[in-house]
Amino acid sequence: MPLRHFQTLLESHWSHGRFLCVGLDSELLKLPASTLKYDIQGNVDLVKSLVSFNRRIIESTHDLVCAYKPNTAFYEAYGAPGMVALQETIRLIHEIAPKVPVILDAKRADIGNTNHGTVTFAFDYLKADAITLHPYLGKESLEPFLARPEKGIFILCRTSNSGSGEFQNLSLSGESLYQIVASRVAKDWNTHHNCGLVVGATYPEELSHVRKIVGNMPLLIPGIGAQGGSVATTVTAARSNQGTGMIINSSRGVIFASKEENFAEAARHEAEKLDLLIKKIIS
Repeated sequence: MPLRHFQTLLESHWSHGRFLCVGLDSELLKLPASTLKYDIQGNVDLVKSLVSFNRRIIESTHDLVCAYKPNTAFYEAYGAPGMVALQETIRLIHEIAPKVPVILDAKRADIGNTNHGTVTFAFDYLKADAITLHPYLGKESLEPFLARPEKGIFILCRTSNSGSGEFQNLSLSGESLYQIVASRVAKDWNTHHNCGLVVGATYPEELSHVRKIVGNMPLLIPGIGAQGGSVATTVTAARSNQGTGMIINSSRGVIFASKEENFAEAARHEAEKLDLLIKKIIS
């Protein structure tokens, strides 16, 4: 089987004007009743229910997206069955949309030796194409990830949450910490050209600063939709000189657009609206 290369897959979608990423942050209590599956005792089958829901979302949106992004926390919350559902969801993406990469939103980082375990789990067991990581332990600790040139490595830089500035905006020698992270990743960490940064749509000014620092490097941009980020200001701030470089994520706003039987159609409708809006701004 040929090696999947994240950057190649991503650039192919960009060349076709696809910049939307759908976050598969599925929660059992939010699933439409029509997707729930039951065992012979009449209990909800968690794995089959989550996978059934995710399958419908993938089938209805895969021609509109440049990536899918499951957040591991939503699956870890269910223990071992959640991990089975996550693995099966990624397998389904590769089956239904083999050219759409999977970004595992895990936000991991540890000492280098421990990271070998996460690399194996994320890339070899789950078969994800990319992962999100913390920069706090430095480049040396993240070498096991950086050494996989075919995988995407997204470093948290200026995150979308309201309290992110507590550390990320700290000034060091006239620069904010998030700017130093952006510069260091772009200049020193990106040896294999497989790095990107996570920058929230909720901070368009900082997003613009990061783009100027990193050139055409991919930016994974959460915060659209439920968190209040604007598509228009995001695209204006985040697009590279080539008009690309963006992975604009929406999770709840797409996958939970409806709790009725038409949830898949509603998800597609929301994804189409975002896709068309992004294209309109770019053009």
